[in-house]
Amino acid sequence: MLEQIINRLEAGERLNKAEFLWAFGQASLHELGLLADKARRRIHPDDVATYIIDRNINYTNVCTSRCRFCAFYRESEADDAYVLDKEQIFRKIEETLALGGSGVMMQGGLNPQLKLPFFEDLLRSVRLRYSIDLHCFSPPEILFISRISDVTVEECLRRLMEAGLDSLPGGGAEILADDVRRRISPHKCTAAEWLQVMETAHRLGLKTTATMMFGCGEALVHRMAHLELLRSLQDRTGGFVSFIPWTFQWPHTELGRDGWVEVTAMEYLRMVALSRLFLDNFFTVQASWVTQGLKVAQVALHYGANDLGSVMIEENVVAATGVTNRTNEQELRHAIADAGFTPARRNNIHQRLAVTGSDST
Repeated sequence: MLEQIINRLEAGERLNKAEFLWAFGQASLHELGLLADKARRRIHPDDVATYIIDRNINYTNVCTSRCRFCAFYRESEADDAYVLDKEQIFRKIEETLALGGSGVMMQGGLNPQLKLPFFEDLLRSVRLRYSIDLHCFSPPEILFISRISDVTVEECLRRLMEAGLDSLPGGGAEILADDVRRRISPHKCTAAEWLQVMETAHRLGLKTTATMMFGCGEALVHRMAHLELLRSLQDRTGGFVSFIPWTFQWPHTELGRDGWVEVTAMEYLRMVALSRLFLDNFFTVQASWVTQGLKVAQVALHYGANDLGSVMIEENVVAATGVTNRTNEQELRHAIADAGFTPARRNNIHQRLAVTGSDST
């Protein structure tokens, strides 16, 4: 089977479902790494690995979804429930710009008190004051905002774009299989709804990312179905700029209290490699140093990944589980260079940005 897979990939043919499932269980990690690295080199022959300086601003932690894998959300009456006001958000943006940031990613809980005019006003207020990319609101947020505001998803997205929205993050995908979603996030949107928001965004000209949170008790066939759905949508729209696989972080979560077998670094690298091989229509596969640490992320650059994501000036959701990996631009650039790649700063839609000589490694 391995020879068959190699021959098909060399001929420019796609990895199919049976080959994916066989490779995950039977191919050695070394073999997968070699194949994925070769696939990465075809797309990125210059051996550049990218990163971004941005900040994840969580504008509210109030959420009605109550996902069992989340340690961040709060009920509205909780003592530590919050909604950031505009001045707090402005200060965070100013700190980001001072550190050379090119964008902010704003995401939050599904808060029934925050309707579409709130977000329009927020985006317009930011746009009037700052020149910064606004990468905001995952598909579950868009769907929720549209429903409580009594507008269609398309109208919701159009109005947010008119207010200043530049691109959409791919959060809330978890595993795009409804039997898994009913177990881990029963109040969140369905797989079809997540995909519909993304397809609508792409049709309107918004670029987006795609994610997968794995290791939450799903079967390998669920991961396979997730990748098939993403590849199919990308075939139709071409609107995804990157794929970001990351592992469920179980401490302090309801799901984690059930008892858990954590995904190993080896399994994580296996998924990164197979994602690169299967998602042949994705330009970027991102390594998750936030969940895996920088050392594993460096290795992932040799297993098909070509991006190390964000410096993460601020990150709250994963940190709520107790996982607190941290870095800065200099450390991230050194990690990329030490892994044998040339570091390059990018923006949220994966366009490379020029940096000054003082920023070089």
